Formats: sequence, structure tokens, C-alpha cells
Amino acid sequence: MTTGTDPLPGTPEEYRQYLLTLARLQTDDRFNDKVDLSGVVQQTLLEAQAVADPWRTWSADQRIAWLRRALANNLTDEVRKFTADARDVDRERSLEQALADSSARLGAWLVAEQSSPSERAVRHEDLLRLASALAALPDDQQRAVELHHLKGLSLADTAAAMGKTTQAVVGLLFRGLRRLRELMA
Repeated sequence: MTTGTDPLPGTPEEYRQYLLTLARLQTDDRFNDKVDLSGVVQQTLLEAQAVADPWRTWSADQRIAWLRRALANNLTDEVRKFTADARDVDRERSLEQALADSSARLGAWLVAEQSSPSERAVRHEDLLRLASALAALPDDQQRAVELHHLKGLSLADTAAAMGKTTQAVVGLLFRGLRRLRELMA
């Protein structure tokens, strides 16, 4: 059952939480106070609305690929505003590839690669549900799960990034994963 705040199926809006999760995973912590991730995601969704005619004919795979590419471009533009003078082209990492990697890690959380179109459609729906479930977690639990499981940081690195002890991060992960399972059930 949908509520008045649920996005309509088949519209770009249903990908908002998914895009926010990918944006959080790919944005360097030093830009947290400078880059408005929700604004970048909003810009991406507005661009998707502008291609409404082809959007309706695209498969879920094509939609997600297009959104990831648009998000990567928008994040790159936003980050360049703060790094234009200090940019080192040799050290640049393809943001689009990093988003694809994060998306793959999100998908790996759910199931191994599936082949039939109906299984892929279910997997895409599960990815969107996972992103929404992550957004429903308390901030510390969400950040711990994203850093450890989706960015692949060790427990020690996750604790250092969060300014917490390793034991505190273990507790956040335990509670966060338990709540995710409840939300995904």
C-alpha cells in the first residue's frame, strides 16, 4: 500500500534514496559540509524528468545506468567547485566507476547475479527497498553500515572515520543490520 509520500512506480523519484546512498558513499568526508548531496540528487532527478519520453521505454537496468552516469556528472561538477585549484589529474578516480562499484556492493548484499529479466526486476526493486531501509536507520547506524559494508572499510577504519571505538562500531553494525533485516522482511 502506498502513502501520499511514496513515489509513483516507474518515475525517477522512486530512485531518490538509492541515489542519496550512492552519493554519500562516493563523497569524500572533507566535502560533507560543502556539498549538498540532496541538491545534487534533486538535480539528477530533474534531469531524468527532462528525458521523460525515453525514460518510459527504458528497462530498469538502463534507468539505473543513466541515473548513475548523471549522478556522477553532477557530483563531479559540484566537487570541482571546491577543488578547482588543487586538482591533480593523475590522482583523479573515475566517479562513474566508483558509483558502479558501490551499486554492485549494494546489489551483492541482496543476492548473487541473476539472469532472467523478472529476477533482475525483482533485484532492482530490492535495491530500492534497501536504499530506503538504510535511510530509515538512525544516522550513526546508517553511517557505520555504509562505511563498513558498502565502502568496504575495516572495523578499525570505520571507527576512525566515525570518531568512535571499534566496540561502539560493532554495536552500531549489529543494531543496524538487525533493523535492516526487519525493514527488508
